[in-house]
Amino acid sequence: MSSILASSRSTLTRSLLQNASSRPSLLAVARNYSNGEKTLKERFAELFPAKAEEIKQLKKEYGDTVIGEVQLKQAYGGMRGIKGLVWEGSVLDPEEGIRFRNRTIPEIQKELPKGAGGSEPLPEALFWLLLTGEIPTETQVKALSADLASRSELPEHVSDLLDSLPKDLHPMAQFSIAITALESESKFSKAYAQGVNKKDYWNYTFEDSLDLIGKLPVIASKIYRNVFKDGKLVAVDPNADFGKNLAHLLGYQNDEFVELMRLYLTIHADHEGGNVSAHTTHLVGSALSSPYLSFSAGLCGLAGPLHGRANQEVLEWLFKLREEVKGDYSKDTIEKYLWDTLNSGRVVPGYGHAVLRKTDPRYTAQREFALKHFPDYDLFKLVSAIYDIAPGVLTKHGKTKNPWPNVDSHSGVLLQYYGLTEASFYTVLFGVSRALGVLAQLIIDRAVGQPIERPKSFSTEKYISLVKSINAKK
Repeated sequence: MSSILASSRSTLTRSLLQNASSRPSLLAVARNYSNGEKTLKERFAELFPAKAEEIKQLKKEYGDTVIGEVQLKQAYGGMRGIKGLVWEGSVLDPEEGIRFRNRTIPEIQKELPKGAGGSEPLPEALFWLLLTGEIPTETQVKALSADLASRSELPEHVSDLLDSLPKDLHPMAQFSIAITALESESKFSKAYAQGVNKKDYWNYTFEDSLDLIGKLPVIASKIYRNVFKDGKLVAVDPNADFGKNLAHLLGYQNDEFVELMRLYLTIHADHEGGNVSAHTTHLVGSALSSPYLSFSAGLCGLAGPLHGRANQEVLEWLFKLREEVKGDYSKDTIEKYLWDTLNSGRVVPGYGHAVLRKTDPRYTAQREFALKHFPDYDLFKLVSAIYDIAPGVLTKHGKTKNPWPNVDSHSGVLLQYYGLTEASFYTVLFGVSRALGVLAQLIIDRAVGQPIERPKSFSTEKYISLVKSINAKK
């Protein structure tokens, strides 16, 4: 293995140096790689053979163990709660909330490397953690940041495509279209067409994934600047971290906004594997579609109002509330508005969650950010007032299993404060973040040889026959 790693490092460094004339930032990446610390790819190459063997032995020894049962209402209820997926990066506990590689959000905020002069974790450091289970050093993250920046250039045809799209096409549709168009750059697809050994699938999936992640800030910002601004982009800074580059490309130089991007991208990155965007990316990837096609499919799911687009709906609801109450954030006024919303057959957006049964820790992290940086902001005060009142109303209403706020009920408020007011763009930011989690898992899937996903389905007639047969035996 050591000789393979040495060869891999030599080849990668040589490639970086050969391309340095056209992409000067690659020199910095090569220098970082040569300082003796393992790169992310090298560290993953060391770790995954043991993980693959662990999974192999687990299936061999316990493959026949029954790990749960399925009720008919689950089959008709969106497969809610069925244990049927493997997702290494994160686990969502109904009471505790999300854990990234067994670490809570407060723990990753404390343990992950920070940006220069900042206090929020770097999202690329979380990507390292999700892929390897290890906290990277500051030097390793700096090298990874430079590596991602070096991959940021868009092919001309993708740039031209984005410029040609109508401004009234939803930013998420533009985002998915651009990612699909990047299939032309897929190293995995090219290697597969040439008959690459399946043991090397992970290598090309890794390269595609980092290429894609590196381009996401440029794609997202180009959409934002085209649709809402003057269409002009600043250059990617080869020495800046992922969140800082995204903030600057969007057109924001505010240091607090840079910190917000780091936090936002970190806490939205992963939420176990059963959510629509994660599951879709995994499902399409299981057919050996490239990371570009797989993630583009995941983005189409994220665009839905029951998933990532919920943050846009929350903000629209908040604006209507604010307009109606005209500055009266008293308990009686807000409680009446909440009941009016519920009695009209609508839901209170931003409250409730498919799994969680407590306040979403991602909501809490954003609330603490707001308390630190803008506690007197009017819209934040409104959200805080709702937080004090809504759980009681929803509990009394009785139709919501979780009356507590989720991540969507707060994220738009933070963006509004710093001037990013275009709510239809918010899900694109969510998508940039979600790439970190789903692509880390896609690399792992290919490394351990996960097969195509193919659950069994029955017709309603077949289910009727099945449940009658089962109940007759009781």
